Amino acid sequence: MQNVQLLINGQSLNASSGKTFDRISPIDGSIASTAAAATIEDVDQAIESAHRAFQTWSKLSPTDRRLKLLKAADLMDAKTEAFIQIGMRETGSTATWYGFNVHLAANMLREAAAMTTQIDGSLIPSDIPGNMAMGVRVPCGVIVGMAPWNAPIILATRALAMPLACGNTVVLKASEACPATHRLIGEILNEAGLGDGVVNIITHAGEDAAHIVERLVSHPLSKRINFTGSTRVGKIIAETAAKSLKPVLLELGGKAPVLVLDQANIENAVNAIAFGAFFNQGQICMSTERVLVDAQIADQFIEKLIEKTKNITAGNPTDSAFPLGVLESERAAQRIQKMLDDATSKGAKLPLGIQIQGTIMQPTIVVDVQPNMQIYAEETFAPVCTIQRFHTLEEAIQLANDSEFGLSSAVFSENISQAFDVAKQIESGICHINGATVHDEAQMPFGGVKQSGYGRFGSKASIPEFTELRWITLQTTPRHYPI
Repeated sequence: MQNVQLLINGQSLNASSGKTFDRISPIDGSIASTAAAATIEDVDQAIESAHRAFQTWSKLSPTDRRLKLLKAADLMDAKTEAFIQIGMRETGSTATWYGFNVHLAANMLREAAAMTTQIDGSLIPSDIPGNMAMGVRVPCGVIVGMAPWNAPIILATRALAMPLACGNTVVLKASEACPATHRLIGEILNEAGLGDGVVNIITHAGEDAAHIVERLVSHPLSKRINFTGSTRVGKIIAETAAKSLKPVLLELGGKAPVLVLDQANIENAVNAIAFGAFFNQGQICMSTERVLVDAQIADQFIEKLIEKTKNITAGNPTDSAFPLGVLESERAAQRIQKMLDDATSKGAKLPLGIQIQGTIMQPTIVVDVQPNMQIYAEETFAPVCTIQRFHTLEEAIQLANDSEFGLSSAVFSENISQAFDVAKQIESGICHINGATVHDEAQMPFGGVKQSGYGRFGSKASIPEFTELRWITLQTTPRHYPI
């Protein structure tokens, strides 16, 4: 069991109330971690600490910030095994998943380090004689980051890396499902020598979430908010931030479609879809949820996907024999059971049945899903993919866009011209041709449209999210004024 304290101003602290909460492991029901349950006073202390640290961190040279971020990346790589062990206990996925998390998160820190000298501005032609006009990007101040549990190291690091590179300081609200995992990221950044208060970590009990989040967003010293999580919570955060006129970067839910066209390489499509639908038990915002396949090849495709899926099994993640781990909680398992029962009652076919025992869920395929089924529109966040047949490209595009979400998508076809034309018509922030919907790299612009949020994480694309653009002029000659 991990004991988790708050990280405020470089110090490990208990909650001011002394209250703690337990994170129950989805593997066996034991206590995975016991963490400090922050109060409003603790939130204020963390934000004020970050505000004080901003005066120093924002004035460091780009090279100084780069070196500290690079050191943090190396320290993160060195703690891979610690992340794997903590991650498995808290959220129940496999060593492969958490190892990948560390690899990508460390690269996010390195990419952010490379960006410290890329936060540039521009000279703007002025109509005023002797006037030099500049657009200059400057850090904002205290950034509040909120990260979920499903890709805990990647998404928490993403909430920190580019804000830090831009010269801001950060308060990270850890997920109550993985407080120890998120706290370890703060320890690494602290150990890298960023300075007291540059990064602060707040953990909180689930029942306190609403007022903790409200205070983080509304505090006068917090200047920007970034949130990754559900669309429902994202809307609440956006509404709260709007009252203070604070910009928000939101990466929310998904219902990623994959279009398998008649000229697709079926083997490649099956492999990518199985990975995209089932990796991390389907608990990824980019997970393949909807497979739309040309009716001419549908039977062949479905047969091959079923055979592939039979060989992918879920079980205790501490046993390397299982490529998949467990769902985040029994509540999540019960929710998906109800969705599958609803689909079955309305005529869907489940060639592999429904196999759920506690938090262990085997990969599930739902064939011939219809709009009247709950699973048609709602995000499953489980190892499930639905299959629909289409007869024309126009129908395929209509089905792909028949969703309130628009994060990731994919198109499979050996006819690249055709695939590109289809990809351009899909309403999503991300589209991969002949690749899986689950794909992330530190340098890429990441984000969605529609109910999947707005703004972009990732390297240079996120600089506008975490800086202010100021107009500064220099009058180099005497200027005539009309009065």
